Amino acid sequence: MSNGEKQLNAWGKNYISRNQATANAVEQRKNAFAVILDHLAKTEVPTSILEVGSNIGINIQALAEITNATLHAVEPNREALDELISSGVIPAERVLQGSLQSLPFNDGSIDLVFTSGVLIHVPDDALDQAISEILRVSGRYVLTLEYFSPKPQTIPYHGHSDFLFKRDYGGLFLDAYPELEYVADGFFWKRVTGLDDLNWWLFRKPRS
Repeated sequence: MSNGEKQLNAWGKNYISRNQATANAVEQRKNAFAVILDHLAKTEVPTSILEVGSNIGINIQALAEITNATLHAVEPNREALDELISSGVIPAERVLQGSLQSLPFNDGSIDLVFTSGVLIHVPDDALDQAISEILRVSGRYVLTLEYFSPKPQTIPYHGHSDFLFKRDYGGLFLDAYPELEYVADGFFWKRVTGLDDLNWWLFRKPRS
């Protein structure tokens, strides 16, 4: 069993209960994504967006209220997936069960692919493949919202010692694909945003 599979088995229902789609949670994410999307050129607003590791879909609900893009979600946890489908925010056929190791999309098929608090749970032996899959599926933009550290750190997480990591995730994407164009980055401070002290990085793939 891989480290990622061990994590999902260990979290169980807590994986869902720690993330509830309250009106306040959705509003916080609407504000955050509005800041990020404002950095995109008006002529290149993404028409399709994929969240990898959507959990119950709080980010998807927020994006549905501030963008006209066609939204897609991939989530490995079946219960979280079912909750997102039952919400009716996006059609069930655009909510897929899958993992970062093998995304069920064609190369370059989604304008913007993003993660939020997902790569922080990917262990070293699976991280390169996860980043490669995100880059493969993205047709134009890559966005990641994760915990930052200039040097990799392992952080205790709900009684586990190998389930949460801080890294320079923006740097990892640039290392994996040096042709990526930097668009913007920033930090959402929990004290004023309600989000969990997340750094974010937004990149653009050059046109072929």
